[in-house]
Amino acid sequence: MLHRVVITGIGALTPVGNDIPTFWENVVAGRSGAATITHFDASLFRTHFAAELKNYAASQFLSHADIKRTDPFTQYALIASDQAIKDSGFDLSQMDPFDVGVIWGSGQGGMETFEQQVTEYVQGTGQPRFSPFFVPKLIVNMASGMISIRNGYMGINYTTVSACATSNTAIMDAFNYIRLGKAKIIITGGSEAPITPASFGGFSALKAMSTHNDDPVAASRPFDVHRDGFVMAEGAGALVLEEYEHAVKRGATIYGEITGAAMTADAYHMTATHPEGLGAAKAMQLALDEAGLTIADVDYLNTHATSTPLGDISEIKAVAKLTGPDKTKLKISATKSITGHLLGAAGAIEAIICLLSMRDNVIPPTINTTELDPEIPKNLSIVLQETIPFDVRTTMSNTFGFGGHNGTVIFQKVS
Repeated sequence: MLHRVVITGIGALTPVGNDIPTFWENVVAGRSGAATITHFDASLFRTHFAAELKNYAASQFLSHADIKRTDPFTQYALIASDQAIKDSGFDLSQMDPFDVGVIWGSGQGGMETFEQQVTEYVQGTGQPRFSPFFVPKLIVNMASGMISIRNGYMGINYTTVSACATSNTAIMDAFNYIRLGKAKIIITGGSEAPITPASFGGFSALKAMSTHNDDPVAASRPFDVHRDGFVMAEGAGALVLEEYEHAVKRGATIYGEITGAAMTADAYHMTATHPEGLGAAKAMQLALDEAGLTIADVDYLNTHATSTPLGDISEIKAVAKLTGPDKTKLKISATKSITGHLLGAAGAIEAIICLLSMRDNVIPPTINTTELDPEIPKNLSIVLQETIPFDVRTTMSNTFGFGGHNGTVIFQKVS
């Protein structure tokens, strides 16, 4: 027997808000999180801006001991998961700790730790000067481990890595473990702390990021004919997934239900999506099939659309393969235009947007886009500039990653 899986808690630490209320207010208002980089001097790179956390200090949320022994990507994970766990309100003392697990995601892990420690060693005397925390802070699974240690969760625990599809991978893994009866609750999501010279410089060298240095706020413009790359962002999103009957029994608030999820591979290129969106279209179709739906049933699609010339159009071609040429009620937006691209954490943040869209019956906008690419079919409705009211009962979230990873998750209101 397969169990139903619902979301009972959410948390966010993002460039447009360090908690859910602030984050959602700014998403709905269409306020960009992009600005000139403050973490380091980026003047030697093609791009000089990113979407950094604002009014943030780790000490506001974590103890000195936790900060000392963790990389920022783990700190972000702890902060967002603390919010989601509190929001969910489940009582571990009333449960078997082996029934609660953590499946987390991060594309890069402890990049800041790796960069700092190696730089200090190379610039030193040649004698080993690495911190004993170097490896524990660096390894990508430490976020899931620390969430478990912090809260006493003794169930399934591991980390997924599938580049920018990472969070959706983590979410669908958590979904599958719960529906198979292997856990009652799983904390899932993703975190990323990529705004460092090495990570940022690498993406700059790939020419993947926008170079609108004169106007960072307007740089991310998905689907616009003048788009020129993504805006890197940092932060974390967390969700508490729970077996439906368990949630109902304890009177939990339910944000929505996961009814379908799927992954495919493009098998095409290291960094480019398939130009015709073949893998993306199949992932969406498989997720719809699992949910017992068609694309005609979906009210809102939160696209992966990062504002790259090739990626945005390949995703739209994938969507068009499902919708066909007929007019559809489907509303589409690309909220990375607001939040920036959180890489491995993007899917978690966009899952939360989908859930809040259903809660409040609104579609958040794609900002900055003023001239749609002529390749976009006229029957597709992309929400631009301002949030609109809409009866949202079914949402779909796409994430795609370097290596050809495609992940789609479907959320529905619980009836």
